[in-house]
Amino acid sequence: MPKIETTAIHAGNIKTATGDVTQPISLSTTFFRDETGGYPGGHMYSRVSNPNRAALEQVLTQLEGGADACAFSSGNTAGMALFQALKPGSHIIAPDDMYWGFKKQLQSLFEGILEIDFIDLTQIGEIAQYIKHNTVMIWVETPSNPLLKITDVAAVASIANEHQLLLACDSTFASPCLQNPIVLGAHIVMHSSTKYIGGHSDVLGGVLVTAKKDEFWERIRNIQQVGGAVPAPFDCYLLLRSIKTLAYRMRGHSANGMALARYLEQHPKVEAVYYPGLSSHPQHEIAKKQMSDFGGMLSILVKGTGETAKKVVNSVHLFAQATSLGGVESLIEHRASVEGPDTKTPQNLIRISAGLEHIDDLINDLSQALG
Repeated sequence: MPKIETTAIHAGNIKTATGDVTQPISLSTTFFRDETGGYPGGHMYSRVSNPNRAALEQVLTQLEGGADACAFSSGNTAGMALFQALKPGSHIIAPDDMYWGFKKQLQSLFEGILEIDFIDLTQIGEIAQYIKHNTVMIWVETPSNPLLKITDVAAVASIANEHQLLLACDSTFASPCLQNPIVLGAHIVMHSSTKYIGGHSDVLGGVLVTAKKDEFWERIRNIQQVGGAVPAPFDCYLLLRSIKTLAYRMRGHSANGMALARYLEQHPKVEAVYYPGLSSHPQHEIAKKQMSDFGGMLSILVKGTGETAKKVVNSVHLFAQATSLGGVESLIEHRASVEGPDTKTPQNLIRISAGLEHIDDLINDLSQALG
């Protein structure tokens, strides 16, 4: 089995008649049929399949150690396809700390369709008490957004298998280079490929990767093809190009994330640092067990109020005050103001996406912003 750096570079290269070393962009929306009515090129219509999307799904399948993948036009549509594949009346267990877009999606778009309990999935011993007769899935997000909680995927997988439940894991903060939930026992892994997989803040995308092709997976594939929320060929091309450097970028993000976390943990104006690579993190040992490195995402609580936190993010020069994460540029934001009035995120929390700039420059910028 090739190492991840090799897989990232070569697995998305589908051979063409013209012998392209780099996968060309196929913009055609429709494809020739032969005299029997078949499709000799393997594609009928670009909503159903496209050479660039096929290449993207192929490399992501191999990076995650899965059996198949479905690419979507955004992370939200990837998650929504999974929720849509569940039968009405199904009950799912989800984390209390999770990406607010998915939580909002579950609470609004699936209100009256799905039942949801949001619980602390780091408390493994308490999960079973929430399982009901109509429970069908446990949704894990690790590391979580924005508190960087770490859920023991293997332990939750054991519970899911015991009760014949689907286990899906949002692994966006980790990327396929740092964590492979399928290897840990998850049935489906999800990524917002907008983030680390894209890595340059210039393309939207999402992906689901399955451990096996079964009836449930075919429902997801049908939602992708019939619903049509698919990435454009050019989006797939950009993602494929970015994946080739993913392993090396993640090393830089992780190194900068750790350095920032260690610096901020000692800063007199910082109340707390949430980063799974720190020995002070409550789930540090679990993170060490299931992650190869700890990524570039961290959150801090500044000493003071929400206004104090906003003053900090308004005082940076190098960090971009913007939402999203995983790009080569470092981002910073007051997270609660993004999530709205119903947020449970502390008002004095700042979320940081460590980019690939020189660490001295990043530390100097935060130093002057914190004052």
